Amino acid sequence: MADYPAKQLVLSSSSPRRADLLKQIGLEFSISHPQVDETPMQNEAPDAYVERLALSKSKAGWAEGFVSLGADTIVVHDGKLLGKPDSAAEGIWMLRCLSEQTHQVMTGVALYDGLHFESVVVTSDVSFRAISLEEAQAYWRSGEAKDKAGGYGIQGLGAVFCEKIAGSYTAIVGLPVFETEVLLQSFGIDTWAMRANV
Repeated sequence: MADYPAKQLVLSSSSPRRADLLKQIGLEFSISHPQVDETPMQNEAPDAYVERLALSKSKAGWAEGFVSLGADTIVVHDGKLLGKPDSAAEGIWMLRCLSEQTHQVMTGVALYDGLHFESVVVTSDVSFRAISLEEAQAYWRSGEAKDKAGGYGIQGLGAVFCEKIAGSYTAIVGLPVFETEVLLQSFGIDTWAMRANV
């Protein structure tokens, strides 16, 4: 696969957290805001679902001359997807479901250049302590849960519920930086040439 010069990466995501993680590792990129149908297919496995969405976003945000990076993150509890809560009742219910349980956070990452694509899915285990109804209600009122898969954000107030993790912390936030770096380099992208301050 051909090598790509610097400054040709586009992040196909509306997530400020993913943009922050790319900035954290010094990459230069532009941003697109793709709109894709996130409806799961019948009997679709969670890892297949999140990988498909990542690829759909990377294709939807692609433009000529760019390599598009798409990503999606889901929370899985007892084999069931927990998306973004639509209401206070649902957000509180989600948090109570996760109380004293270990759940999985899966993040799919995909690259697309108009002809070729590569993707990876990273799964992390997250264990929560006991969460009372009052705490779940207070957390919802903070506003943090409203746009988060599973109804919480581990990079914010949601961290107070997290007893331990096994896997990638940055994948739980929304973009696994180690695996993303490996994916970019395997795609022929010189990530070090992209880093403005190196």
